[in-house]
Amino acid sequence: MRYFFILGSNPTLSLAELAAIFSHGKFSLIQKNIAILEIDYEIKAKIIKKIGGVIKFGLIHNELDSLVAKDILKAISAFGQPEKIETKFNFGISFYGKTKINLKVLGMEFKKLLKQSGINSRWVISREPTLSSVVVEQNKLVTDRGAEIVMIEFNKKLFLGKTLAVQPFKELSFRDYGRPARDDYSGMLPPKLAQIMINLSGADTDKTILDPFCGSGTIITEALLMDYGRIIGSDISEKALQNTKTNATWIQSNFKLSALSFKLFHSDATQISKQIQPNSIDAIITEPYLGPQRGKIEIKKIKLELEKLYSESLHEFNKTLKPNGKIIMVWPVFQKIPLSLRATGGSEAISRMSISEKTIHPNLNGLKIINPIPENLQKNIFIKLTARNTIVYGREEQKVWREIVILEKIN
Repeated sequence: MRYFFILGSNPTLSLAELAAIFSHGKFSLIQKNIAILEIDYEIKAKIIKKIGGVIKFGLIHNELDSLVAKDILKAISAFGQPEKIETKFNFGISFYGKTKINLKVLGMEFKKLLKQSGINSRWVISREPTLSSVVVEQNKLVTDRGAEIVMIEFNKKLFLGKTLAVQPFKELSFRDYGRPARDDYSGMLPPKLAQIMINLSGADTDKTILDPFCGSGTIITEALLMDYGRIIGSDISEKALQNTKTNATWIQSNFKLSALSFKLFHSDATQISKQIQPNSIDAIITEPYLGPQRGKIEIKKIKLELEKLYSESLHEFNKTLKPNGKIIMVWPVFQKIPLSLRATGGSEAISRMSISEKTIHPNLNGLKIINPIPENLQKNIFIKLTARNTIVYGREEQKVWREIVILEKIN
């Protein structure tokens, strides 16, 4: 079976997440933000709730060598019609490609074909050639009363499929901005990035995961929603632990979890082995303190402080990990112009900084950084990895970006 995935704002990170989830499948990256997966089992629509980096995904039903409208219409009529004749059927068409295809003609002809079959339909349109997940969701195009037909152009071929699910953007926003205990001063991990990090670990839901910088508990609460049953969290801040408890209770109430299965304790991450048994953790998933998020940022000073903290923490993490255990960790990338460069460089100073100057370099203490991209795609032109095989994640307006680092314990 073949599936298409429309990737999120950081396609490299999205692809890495998918590769960890569907490790037995074969991926192709046919456009910057579109991946194709070949796999020998059916993927259910509900899995979208546990994938943070995918906007929409669906099943590929056909592949054409032709971009002629009548050939396309014949192909989509075979899978795009509803199984039952309903009082109303909504459909939309999204085209991902560069060739000019007259979507208006195609849409009207498909609507006419549906009418001939006794189906009263409404064609959902957009100003763009592709429908957003919001439009798909609001017009019920991923229900039994609707369909989003997706056409993807690649190498003079046309993949034709139907969307199975879109990212639950309302739920993600609610979990992000609705949670009662927030720490906007220190910064908070977005729920979908927490999902991505959990998936990058490759840990099954029966494995033991640890967040030693749990903060307000985003990784813990997302792991609970993803059905993990052996979760441990710790933090040096008592307030952070209380925030985690508050947010976990809120998640349980709003998402009807039967029970909260996790442990919390107070600990400095650099002393974590005093609290955790050696070789007992399958995966450590965490965003540590990334330095100040506001005010003046003295990068050189902060880097030294964080490198010390991270080096000591990684030394402790190594003790607690099982053989081949993984660490999914965020390191800061400083995008703000350093004080020493402001006077001479102005707004262009940041561009003259090397990636080494923007990032930190802790002692890995017996761990190795691993490349999360499938080997067959590591040289793909759309893949954006750093020289040390990590993925940088951020928005233009952010002073501190995130470097997603995946480490493995060396036996």
